[in-house]
Amino acid sequence: MAIGTERGYLKLRLIAISILLLHLGVRLVFKNPSPFADLILFNTVAFLAAAVAFSAPLFNDQLAVIALGWAFVIWGVGSSISTWNSFYAFQIWPAASEITYSLFYPLVLFALLRALTSRNKPSALELLDIVIITFGMSSLIASFFLKTAMLHFVGSQATVFLSILYPVGDVVLLAIAVVIVVLQVKVLRSFLFLLGIAIFTATDLIFLWKSATTGYAFASLIDDGWLLGLLIMAEALWHRGGEAQMSDRITSIAATIALIFSSTVLITAAVQRGFFPAFALIPAIITIALAFIRMGIALREARSASQDRELARIDELTGLANRRRFLAEIDALTPLDGTLLLMDLDGFKSVNDTLGHSVGDELLQHIAVRFSRVVPADALLARLGGDEFGVIVHGGAQAGLDIALALRSSLSYPFHIGTSSISVDVSIGRVINDGKADLMRRADIAMYQAKNSGGGVALWKSEELI
Repeated sequence: MAIGTERGYLKLRLIAISILLLHLGVRLVFKNPSPFADLILFNTVAFLAAAVAFSAPLFNDQLAVIALGWAFVIWGVGSSISTWNSFYAFQIWPAASEITYSLFYPLVLFALLRALTSRNKPSALELLDIVIITFGMSSLIASFFLKTAMLHFVGSQATVFLSILYPVGDVVLLAIAVVIVVLQVKVLRSFLFLLGIAIFTATDLIFLWKSATTGYAFASLIDDGWLLGLLIMAEALWHRGGEAQMSDRITSIAATIALIFSSTVLITAAVQRGFFPAFALIPAIITIALAFIRMGIALREARSASQDRELARIDELTGLANRRRFLAEIDALTPLDGTLLLMDLDGFKSVNDTLGHSVGDELLQHIAVRFSRVVPADALLARLGGDEFGVIVHGGAQAGLDIALALRSSLSYPFHIGTSSISVDVSIGRVINDGKADLMRRADIAMYQAKNSGGGVALWKSEELI
């Protein structure tokens, strides 16, 4: 980031703090709410917090920047609608502010996980887990506390239900932030996120407590806690931090717990009809539906990953094991009886040169079939590249020799490809497993000894390395 640009963004952060302090000063001097202080100044700070988040340095995960910035914009829109309706007779649809406040939490949760944990591109499962956590936790706590809250809050059941959803979202955010801070001790970015969420949560809880007891006074000083929390979270993006190795397991476990909670709500509603209003069951139903979708995606991804792992260990042309798998099997060998065979075809290059690579590829496929027929089930046959093959034979030295001779014999009669009759031979290097390293190097030496002697099978012996 250029120095001039960085200074400009520093001014933006200072302006946001200055307007917050100005708002506090105006409220201290003028006790009565006013459109200037509470509609313009207050909400300007929220939008400036979004600007601070959007302008965060490039070392950030850009999805975290976008999610946090839009979360603040959405919260600012909801706050502006709510404040407007408090001052003016012309009312903007009141439910709009409730909807925007509700959207704030999943966006911040997504930004929190992206900004503080080691992740690549977001997966469908990650996004679903976040939505499941949001709906699942909300369905349990909001549903079971709804009847109690109705005794203290003024408004319809739906209004009260939405009111107690917000602290639920706060608690979820706070819990995840605490877990990440524990994983990242002494990391300023994590601490700032935790501090911002804690202040925002405390403000929400005080608002809820006052609304239920002594009565909430519109445009009180405590409201600035929301703005301070937003600014501190935006500031966190301006500081580098260690990324906790918090895998998808954390969110998947939380999503599973949320699913259990939602199931509890629906079971309770089925056993005690009328215990919950119908609308309170909607988050639980959505959670379970999303859980089934997640299950389908997870199974498909697991199957795809399994296929990818298998393909990564298979030679595409012949269907045999590839070099990667062969070397892994050699590394896993223990000092037991066994033989490593390394094979190189004799006469294959002339086939490629005269008949073309397509015929050469078809010939390799036919050779792989013949080799497969003489290799026992417990042996590993692999194409190592080009016209080179390898076999790991389990058993004594004689078993290895027998297989080597059988492999060579399988090529004793020609291949018929199209109108061509093609004959090839094979040179085989044989080394008996003695538990030492460099089996491949020794087998390679033996193979070239066999090739230099006119083909056949050569056994590596220690004196041949001299």
